[in-house]
Amino acid sequence: MNNLVSTPWLLDHLGDPDLIILDASMAVVPDYENQIILGAQKFDIKKDFSDQTSEFPNTFPTAKQFEEAARSLGINNDSRIVVYDNKGVYSSARVWWMFRTAGHDAIAVLDGGLPDWVQNDFPTATTYAEPAEQGNIEIQLQASNIKLFQEVEANSKSPDFLVVDARSKGRFEGTAPEPRSGLQSGCIPHSVNLPFTAVLKEGKFKKPEELAQLFQQINPENKELVFSCGSGITACIILFARELVKEKGLFVYDGSWTEWAEKQGLTK
Repeated sequence: MNNLVSTPWLLDHLGDPDLIILDASMAVVPDYENQIILGAQKFDIKKDFSDQTSEFPNTFPTAKQFEEAARSLGINNDSRIVVYDNKGVYSSARVWWMFRTAGHDAIAVLDGGLPDWVQNDFPTATTYAEPAEQGNIEIQLQASNIKLFQEVEANSKSPDFLVVDARSKGRFEGTAPEPRSGLQSGCIPHSVNLPFTAVLKEGKFKKPEELAQLFQQINPENKELVFSCGSGITACIILFARELVKEKGLFVYDGSWTEWAEKQGLTK
């Protein structure tokens, strides 16, 4: 199983006993309401897989919380996971990064997600599946994947790695408002912009050669990349895109612009 799988691939493997399908959708999409890939379970990023004590959204949970929540989904050490969402590719990339950061590498993103599945008239359900039994997954947290504010702040003064921001050009340049109330738009010093929409076409990832060209344009010096966005979700889309062409670090600034702006006093 590759990092990215197609809907026909998933259809062919629906009955595999070691396969876990996770629906990571974060909001209702009217065209796909009450449609779930057959056999999928709900992966709740906001509740079960975020640190509820953090002041910032979508913060990576403790290893214990992650392990307990993953076990409740019946995930074992030898499970293979396919994750999707109802926007094509959106929050599914975040879940892929989370499991990789938790030390579980056997996970793939479903290219095109639920929209592609439904358009192919593949089997769906109206309710989520329940695990047959508790899983036994053991978390081996790769903490270095999670970049902290202190590291990014130090880098903004003396650049070592390159921060790549997945937000829109307007938000990055400070000409469009932030969706989160009270925050100014703008960017981290010395960061570059690669909107997550630039790596996708019709809800699927662009071809590897197109992705390679995008990353060459923003990073001609081939620096180590750290990915950021508004709150840690879409950063993982461009990280995943880079992984499709070059495996070179899974670093995400987890607090992203929400944390940066608040701690730098960029509020209104």
